[in-house]
Amino acid sequence: MPVSVPPEGAPHHPPRLARPQAVPRLTEPGHSLPAPEDVADGAAEGFCDEFWADVRRRGTPLVSADPQGRADHLAVTFLWRGTPATRAVMVLPNKLGDPRTPEGNLMERLPGTDIWHWTLRLRHDWRGTYDLYVDEGAEAGGPTPGSPAYWGWLRTQRRADPFNTRTLPGRWDAGPVPYAELPAAPRAVDWEPRPGAARGTVTEHEVASGHLGAPRRVWLYEPPAAAAEAPAELPLLVLLDGEHWQPRLGLARLLDNLIADGRVPPLAAVLPESVDASTRWTELTCRPEYVAFLTDELLPWATGRLPVTADPARTVIAGQSLGGLTAAYAALTAPDRFGNVLAQSGSFWWPVGPDAEWLTGRIADGPRLPVRFWLSFGEQEWANLPAARRLRETLAAAGYDDASYREFNGGHDYLCWRTELADGLVDLLSGA
Repeated sequence: MPVSVPPEGAPHHPPRLARPQAVPRLTEPGHSLPAPEDVADGAAEGFCDEFWADVRRRGTPLVSADPQGRADHLAVTFLWRGTPATRAVMVLPNKLGDPRTPEGNLMERLPGTDIWHWTLRLRHDWRGTYDLYVDEGAEAGGPTPGSPAYWGWLRTQRRADPFNTRTLPGRWDAGPVPYAELPAAPRAVDWEPRPGAARGTVTEHEVASGHLGAPRRVWLYEPPAAAAEAPAELPLLVLLDGEHWQPRLGLARLLDNLIADGRVPPLAAVLPESVDASTRWTELTCRPEYVAFLTDELLPWATGRLPVTADPARTVIAGQSLGGLTAAYAALTAPDRFGNVLAQSGSFWWPVGPDAEWLTGRIADGPRLPVRFWLSFGEQEWANLPAARRLRETLAAAGYDDASYREFNGGHDYLCWRTELADGLVDLLSGA
């Protein structure tokens, strides 16, 4: 089906939906905090020092038993050590907040102490990154709490969590982002350096583009030379947002490990950059010129450097958020080049004027193409899920019986996308 060209001007956010369920906050902290008698009569300072020393040993957030007694849920307590000037502390775990009621994500201070706390009740397979924002009072120069400008200002006061050593690289120029994983959450073991595993080669290049009007940085992964079972023509992964996946997250480690385990065949990967947020919104929103860059410029460039396949059934295009939307659009536009879509938290809500969920409508109106879909979304992405589930239903009605769809307990989050990416690659390429 040639997919029609959408006009410019879609909004830069999903629909402003109300959160369907309240943030699962507990009124009582899950971890035992000091009792009032412990901090009375000047005893707070010594007790707090002991409390924070224990927190430093354990790391944050603190995890304790579910107060309702269920084995598959836990109480998760986020903490901040305040100063006499601290007026407010906000904690925002990925998609576990409601922008309409930001006060629900404010910590409470234990009276008479420097202990600020906020507790959620979460299923034991949850994982997510989170941010802390701290109002240090008049010295910070911010507006008055409760004023119209206050919440926007508070979101500029980001702080690192000094009690959590687990971090993930932030997007663009943001610093490291702390994260938490509950005991039953999938672990990203396939991303860890593995002694003895043969290593592929990653090189950085600049690819000229007439379609985009400017060159693009690209990272090229070549599988280990020692992979004797390498096919004459390598299966190909095209993974969007390459500047984050390789230099920051280290995609090559994942591919090395999957190849060493025999879970995927030796493959090549091409990772084009998305430049910056503005460029990303311009190019990764179902733009035909971007697909032309991929098919007419990027893939021929890669073929000139490695023996990559031209078989669409052995080619995967993958992306997250807008990248997931674009991966699906590229395959529907050029099914002769992209036979597999790996879309994670794809922005399938994306509208054109009054035509909401534009790409899903094109799928419903078109013939069944030789494209396989592997889709995953976070259970906490409440604004994204309605469109995601309608896409699943549309694919089924359009005859895409081999489409895979699943939801994980997390948000719009690279922490979750790492393991989801590994699972999707194994599913799509294990027989390539």
